[in-house]
Amino acid sequence: TGMMGFIIRGGNLPCPLEELAMKAKFAILAALYCLTAAASEAPWYKWRNTEDRTILCAQNPPGEAWELFDGPYMESRCKKSGNPQ
Repeated sequence: TGMMGFIIRGGNLPCPLEELAMKAKFAILAALYCLTAAASEAPWYKWRNTEDRTILCAQNPPGEAWELFDGPYMESRCKKSGNPQ
């Protein structure tokens, strides 16, 4: 009932698009692996709230009401000063 396409049975013939997709997936995974292997930890900083003077330790600014107070530190308690390796 009409020609929808050809079906090949009984063979493992690689489709060029499937082969290209497999190579692209491998390249993406390899690139992600290299990026994560080369990435280092981000430093931690003490941030002070400009409204109530609260101090907290975080890697990124907690919001608009916060200013950089001290740092960088190597860990999340902001006790060891320096940049993590």
